[in-house]
Parts: sequence; C-alpha cells; structure tokens
Amino acid sequence: MSSQNFVDYVKICCRSGAGGSGSIHFLRDKTTAKGGPDGGDGGRGGHIILRGNRNVWTLLSLKYRKHVVGSKGGNGEGGNRTGRYGEDVYLEVPLGTVAKDAETGEIHFEITEHGEEKILVEGGRGGKGNAFFVTPSAQTPRYSQPGEPGKEEWKILELKVLADVGLVGFPNAGKSTLLSVLSAAKPEIADYPFTTLVPNLGMVYYRDERSFVMADIPGIIEHAHEGKGLGHRFLRHIERNATLLIMIPCNTEDIRKEYQILLHELEMYNVELLHKPRVLAITKIDLIDDELIELLQPDIPNDLPVVYISAVAQKGLDKLKDVLWTAMTSDEKEGKSVWEE
Repeated sequence: MSSQNFVDYVKICCRSGAGGSGSIHFLRDKTTAKGGPDGGDGGRGGHIILRGNRNVWTLLSLKYRKHVVGSKGGNGEGGNRTGRYGEDVYLEVPLGTVAKDAETGEIHFEITEHGEEKILVEGGRGGKGNAFFVTPSAQTPRYSQPGEPGKEEWKILELKVLADVGLVGFPNAGKSTLLSVLSAAKPEIADYPFTTLVPNLGMVYYRDERSFVMADIPGIIEHAHEGKGLGHRFLRHIERNATLLIMIPCNTEDIRKEYQILLHELEMYNVELLHKPRVLAITKIDLIDDELIELLQPDIPNDLPVVYISAVAQKGLDKLKDVLWTAMTSDEKEGKSVWEE
C-alpha cells in the first residue's frame, strides 16, 4: 500500500440525528367520540457508529469525509404509534482504530474485533407523546415532549497497526529489507533515514503451514516520546503488536546503549510496552566475519533472546522465525544468543 493511501489519522465532525417529537392525539373512531390520549413517542435520531472490518487497513475512506450526519427520528403518531428511528450511519474502520474526543483528547473506545460496533455519537432521544403523561389527576394532557436535538461533536480516529510482530529500531536498521525478504510486502527501501513513513504489513510463512503478521514500523529516534520526529504517530503503532523485534545493526557504535535508548523511548511513551515479549536482532552481519561477531558479545544485552541476521545475505532468517514463534506462543522467555550460518 502506498504512503499516499495509508491514512492513520482523521478528524471528523459528527452530527447525530435529532429525536422526533411526541404526538398530541386523542382516540377518535366510530365507536368512541371522546377517547383518551393515545399520542405515541417520537423516534430516536440516528447514531454515528463505528464498525470494525478486518478487510479495511486504512482510514482513507474518511480522509475527505469531514462531516458525518445522522438522520432525524420520525414524530410520534396517534394510536400510540412510535415514530420511526433515524437511520444510523455506519463507518467501516480497521481493527485497532481508537476514537477520541477532539477537544479533550479523552479516549472513548478502541475497535479490536471484526464486526464489533461502538456508538461514536448518540442520536437524540424521541420526545414522549401525551399518552405518557396521563395521571389520575390529569386524564387528558394536551402536551407532549419535543425530540432531543442531535449532538455535533468533533472526533479523532487514530489507527494502531495490529500485528503479531512489530519491527522496532532506529532509521536504517534494516527493518524494511527484512520485511521484504520474509514476506511478499514491497516497502520502499533506500540507504537514507526515514525511508519508511507509514507502517507496512507482511504475512510471514512459518513451518507446517503456519504464518504470522509482521509490521515494519517507521524508525523512531531519541526523544520520540516527546513527539520529536513525529514520534507519537510512530510509537502508537507499536502498542498493537504482540511481540517486539528490536533491530540494531552490527556496525552500531554502541549496541547496548542504542538498545537502552529504544527501551527508554518505549517506556516513556507507554510503560506497558516493556511487558511485551521482546527479541533482539543484530542485523547486517554480512558486513563482518565470525571473529568480529564474537567480539560483539560483551556489548550484547543478555536479558532477551538474541539472533544474528542478514536480510541481504539471508543469514539466520530461519532461526529468527523460530525464535519469534517461540516468543509469540510461550510465556517462558530465555535470554540466550543464537546464530545460524
């Protein structure tokens, strides 16, 4: 999917439908000259509803739809007939969509399942007809309620990518190259930073006809949790990945320091990210020989599984998939280093 078509943030004005008015009516037929009140209630106005759809991957359909309007409810009628409900407006959104109030930033809810429906803005309630107001002391009320007006509110919809494995690292860590080798995804690849500006998803095939989804997250930088370098827009995608694959090139000046910086950015954005299973991949090992790999050992963190890989030379990729599958499916994490020629 091209970056022009991947939309992960929209701000829309939602106006729900007003409720219908209650009816003032009295029973009159050929056998009843002066019957009691039988005015029905008004119908509620149309809701604005979000519905999860696993076949939708972006908020592109809402990018140019700035106003979403629900229809008005019908007025009540005689014979205690309730007015028709206003037609609800359904917005199909990807799984992982978060709805927020545009003014306060309050999070309303998150859509995580296919077919899940949540009301974004409620329609106005219908007014009560005069039949509702009958009491022993007021047998013939000649009044009813007007319908409740609809609500007009600005909402923000943000998409968090849903994947089994999220690739985390600084720009030029080799994330896009790895995704292109392990899956059929075709992310843009170049030797300059910030080539990837939107997440890319790919299906990685494993043993015995099993598979998992991998997400190439745009590279984060130091102080990203403060919003530097569009940090918030990038970091939120990491929240919706079950396992994190942290990628650091072997030619990095200080591997342990870069690892700690990445963990710090995740912690400062959302401490819950540190509770996700993690795997460390030392990338671009085609640039060094076995002797230099051994010299890297003292700088390698030992609190998580470590795999040495080269996407270009396709070294260590089978072992990487084994370790990732174990991390995704097991609660027991062992901090050991593995490498496969």
